[in-house]
Amino acid sequence: MFEISLIPAFKDNYIWLLVRDRQAFVVDPGDAAPVITRLEADGLDLRGILVTHHHADHQGGIGELLTRYRCEVFAPADESITGTSRPLRGGEQIEVLGETVDVLAVPGHTLGHLAYLAPGALFCGDTLFGAGCGRLFEGTPGQMIDSLDRLAALPDQTQVFCAHEYTQMNLPFALTVEPDNPALQQRSRRVAERRAAGLPTVPLSLAEEKATNPFLRCDQPAVIAAAREHAAVDTSKTAVFAALRAWRNVF
Repeated sequence: MFEISLIPAFKDNYIWLLVRDRQAFVVDPGDAAPVITRLEADGLDLRGILVTHHHADHQGGIGELLTRYRCEVFAPADESITGTSRPLRGGEQIEVLGETVDVLAVPGHTLGHLAYLAPGALFCGDTLFGAGCGRLFEGTPGQMIDSLDRLAALPDQTQVFCAHEYTQMNLPFALTVEPDNPALQQRSRRVAERRAAGLPTVPLSLAEEKATNPFLRCDQPAVIAAAREHAAVDTSKTAVFAALRAWRNVF
């Protein structure tokens, strides 16, 4: 398996750097400068770029990178992405540094949003966050809950490499939804310690997300009850998710 490390960007973005034998891919390079600095410092040759969706903080650095490196750009076919050479819609398999990577369609945050599943590692952009999920800028609640269910069905040991350091920010809402969840209480304490030490909370454990992330728990009685107390909705997963997402938007 290739090595995975993070390149911080902007206020809270993570650009993921994949490396094997001095060859590299990056995921969602919203800013070229820190990527170039890292590639040059480590003597790496950029061979490819994986893009999850079209927002500027995920693709803004591609143009400059392409002026320096000859590499492929794998990106959503139905979104406007600078320099796309491998348009994807989900369902494909691509090769990344000698590994087979599955391309997953996960609409919701945007309509063409993709995730990339390498052996044991999921690069999910702005679909799933630590204790949260992305806002619905283009998609519907039904699309997003289907996308989250698709990710939740992956093996528990999957490590989740999302694109933002949002875990600590999301936990107060999660605790409001499930104040009596002991796994969530423990996670809140552990995350506070990590952030106080200047450490990232990503990658995430998918097993832990399923135990503590309210948006992956829309079928749990406590989450259903909290959603229905906040908004008069039925008990379907889509309705519960929609109520939670609307609540989180104003929390």
